[in-house]
This record gives sequence, structure tokens and C-alpha cells, in this order.
Amino acid sequence: MASRLVRRVRRNPARTIPLGFLAAIAVGTGLLLLPVSRAGPGAADPLTALFTATSAVCVTGLIVVDTPTYWSSFGQGVIMALFQLGGFGIMTAATLLTLAVQRRLNLSDRLAAQLETKSPQLGEIRRVVVRIGATVLVCEAVLIGVLTARLWLGYDYRFPDALWHAAFQAVSAFNNAGFATYSDSLIGFAPDWLVNLPIMAGIVIGGIGFPVLFELLRRGSRPKRWSIHTRITVFGTAGLLVLGFATTLVLEWTNLETLGGFRVPDKVLAAAFHSVSSRTAGFNTVDTAAMHPETWAVTDLLMFIGGGSAGTAGGIKVTTCFLLAFVIWSEIRAEPDVVIGRRRISSATARQALTVALLGALLVTFGTIVLLMLTDEPLDRVLFESVSAFATVGLSTGITADLPGAGQLVLVVLMFVGRVGTITVASALALRSSRRLFRYPEERPIVG
Repeated sequence: MASRLVRRVRRNPARTIPLGFLAAIAVGTGLLLLPVSRAGPGAADPLTALFTATSAVCVTGLIVVDTPTYWSSFGQGVIMALFQLGGFGIMTAATLLTLAVQRRLNLSDRLAAQLETKSPQLGEIRRVVVRIGATVLVCEAVLIGVLTARLWLGYDYRFPDALWHAAFQAVSAFNNAGFATYSDSLIGFAPDWLVNLPIMAGIVIGGIGFPVLFELLRRGSRPKRWSIHTRITVFGTAGLLVLGFATTLVLEWTNLETLGGFRVPDKVLAAAFHSVSSRTAGFNTVDTAAMHPETWAVTDLLMFIGGGSAGTAGGIKVTTCFLLAFVIWSEIRAEPDVVIGRRRISSATARQALTVALLGALLVTFGTIVLLMLTDEPLDRVLFESVSAFATVGLSTGITADLPGAGQLVLVVLMFVGRVGTITVASALALRSSRRLFRYPEERPIVG
């Protein structure tokens, strides 16, 4: 029976990603249910364990209990391991294990790894996966070193405590997980540039996508040498970061519960941090629940778009959003082809982007409607929660823990599908190729 299941999975590598995530969630839930995982007496509630494990594996950061007080050191270690595993990629880890044990990959393993790494060449999978592992270790080690020094020397932490807090926050930031060892996330460090900037850098580097990161390292800072994917991701990310920064700064400038009480440099830093974190990281240095509804609306947009493909970020991805923008622009100008940087974008790619975006919008809409049926919370808060779960962000207006059990299960589904659904759908569309030897007559329905 087991061998038959393995053969089926290997025959369709797109299935491996959700199955891998489900297995990790199941193991994580089991570990968090152990009495040793809880700081207080007894074992954790099953729904709490399931919700936390899903949030960690799907690198979301939404919580229904206070992480540093509810979970023991062992439990926090389990959570850290889960979001490291989820961010790194279940299939990437599986491929590395295959490399270590068998010293070779068969075709199914390579295809499965390609779905997670988005490597353009099938023969490069072995090298790409190893480079991903090295990149993760180096980046996280640098972040841990910088944050440990800051907490140890600047806040008089004992060195072991400084190392633990730094390691947890660094791994969480690079994997865009949003979990923190502090009850108020990073609000206590809001004016500290030496804490904020390294975490912001880790969020951006981890979320921009490994293919883009490798291309930037290989081809340098000359955009003319970049691929279209890298250009869209880099310039799109920069534009969205500026948009989030400017709108947050303007809308929250006089809000005494968020930026209003800060000095001007601290306002700038907090607005910039919120813009970066909205791209699926989930940390906060100001109270998100106290922000204006207009700021929530802009944050909804940033969260839904998310970060780069094949990185630790969620959302529909930057390339999906801007490809559709170019499609619309080309249609408005009545151009026969979608052209970006003197490159024609295939109709199949445009259809894939449209499919991913529409499925994401439908999923968020469905989740919002169900949550509205289960709770008395207003639409803006429920929508924020749904988008945050789907885009695996972790920011919240403070209603997560107050939702009924059925509402929390809705968020579990949104987190899981949001993390693995877009990858699976996009990969399945890309892998599926069929040729029809005939074409039906054309007809043009009225549009608009």
C-alpha cells in the first residue's frame, strides 16, 4: 500500500508539495500536543496545537495564544523548526536528503524539486538546491550574529538569552514567518535602527525569491543584464515598498496610537518597517489593531500581492500582479502581444497569472464570507484576517484568538491553501502540456 502511494506521488510530483506540508503539520501538531511543549500544566488544546503548527509550517505567524508565555522552550523550539522547514521548502529538504543518501536524483525527484525552486533548467536542480541551503545558512548566521551583538551589548541580555532571542527572530525574519519571542512582537524595539534594519533586510532577502537572488549575485546590479522575471520582481518590490511606506507614513502620521507619538526619525523607521513586514513577514513595531481602516486597506493590497516567487514569502506574488498589469496595459493600447523589456510574454503565462490571481481572490472572498457568518466582527477586520492568512503574513487586527473554533479552522485552511495552493496550481499549469490537432471556430462574446 505504501509503495503504491509513493509511486503515485512520484508519477505526479505536483502532489508532493501539499503532501509534504500536510505531513509536517501533522508531526508539528503531535509535538506541540506533548505536555513538555506547554509552559503551563497539562497539554495544549488540540485546536491550538493544530493552528500553531499550520501557522508555523506555512510561515504565517498568526497566533491564538501568546507564544512566549503559552509555549515552553521546547515548544518554541518546535515552532522555530517548523517555520524553518516550511520556509526552506519541504521538497528542497527532501531533495537534499536524497542527494546525501543516494548521491543522485531520478527524474521525479528533480521535477518535484523544480516545482519548489522554480529552476529554469532541469539539469541545474542539484546545484540550485545546494546553493539554496548554503544561502539560507549564511544569511541566517549573519542575522543571528548582528542581533545577538545588539541584544547582548545594547540591552544587557545574558549571552545565552541574547543568542536565543536573536536566533528565533532571525530565522523567523528570513523565512517571513512573523513569530517572535516577545508578547508584543517587536513593539519594544520600534525606535531601534540596529534591530529593525537587520530584520527588514532578512525579510526582503528571504522573500524576494531564490532565482532573483542568485541572478543578482551572478549578474550584478546592471538591470539590462537581468531576466524579465528579475526585473519585474526587483522593480515591482521596490515600488510596492515605497507605496506601503508613503501611505503608512501619511495615514498614520497623527495617530497617537501608532506613529503619532514618535519622533520624526522613528516615524520614518516604523512606517518603513510596516511596509516591509506587510509583504508577508508579519512582525509589527506598532499596534496594527490601532491603525486606521484606510491603512488596513492598503496593507490588504500589499499582503495579497506578497513577495517574490520561489522565496519564503506568500501572496499571489509580485510577478503575477505586474504581469497582469502589463496584460491590461497592452489590451488598453490594443497591442497584439504583451511585451516587457523587448520580450514577448506568452499567452499561456498570462493565463497562468490570471488563474492564480483569480483563485486567490475567490479564496479570500469565500473565507471572508464564512468568517462573517461565524463572528460579529466588522468586515474590515475580518477581511484583513482572511488576507493575512491566505497571504501567510501573520499581521492581525487582534481578533484571531477571539474567533470561534470553526473560524480558526477557516484560517487554518486559508493558511494551508495560501501557502501551497498557488505553488501547486502554477506548477500544475506549467507542467501540463497538451496539443490539440484541431481548433474550433472562433466566437467573441460581448465583454463589459
